[in-house]
Amino acid sequence: MATLGRIFLAGLATLLPMVITVWLVVWLAISAERGLGEVIRVVLPEDWYLPGMGLIAAIGLVFAVGLLARNVLLRRLFALGEAIFNRIPLVKTLYGAIRDLVQFVAKGGRGQFNRVVMVSPFGSDEVELVGFVTREDFDGLPEGIGREGRVAVYLPMSYQIGGYTLYIPTDRIRPIDMSMEDAMRFAVTAGMSVKRDDPG
Repeated sequence: MATLGRIFLAGLATLLPMVITVWLVVWLAISAERGLGEVIRVVLPEDWYLPGMGLIAAIGLVFAVGLLARNVLLRRLFALGEAIFNRIPLVKTLYGAIRDLVQFVAKGGRGQFNRVVMVSPFGSDEVELVGFVTREDFDGLPEGIGREGRVAVYLPMSYQIGGYTLYIPTDRIRPIDMSMEDAMRFAVTAGMSVKRDDPG
């Protein structure tokens, strides 16, 4: 019985990530098709509409927003919308977490996260956390954020979207020879997985 249970759990561990990923992609595609498809049906005559137009419109909309985001005036408009989101309780937490995750994925684990380190937040190496150095230069920021001899280190939370940023002395961090992708996977899975093909 124990062997059957292990075989079942191994199958579940293999299938579940794939199923959830495919389900999420299909759900996003169907939602885009339904939402923008209805808008297209209002604009175009009914016999002109073809299945898939809503999804194509959604992809086009994302590209258009990406292009518009480069415009200084529209960037300010987006920043205003973000500021409104950040003033609404609960919404600001959800929005911030999703924004950070999407930005991290969009940059392929690069960009601001430029170095993987082990952090000793309590001044002793008896307890260490995996972190990502996000800033070493605090020029241009409001006075009081960061100071000489410190770096900003992002600490992701295991099995959650989110984390904490510590402004910590450089002598409390230890560089690790690890890719950003592997380190993030290691951190969010509570140390159970390192590489994409890691069976752990």
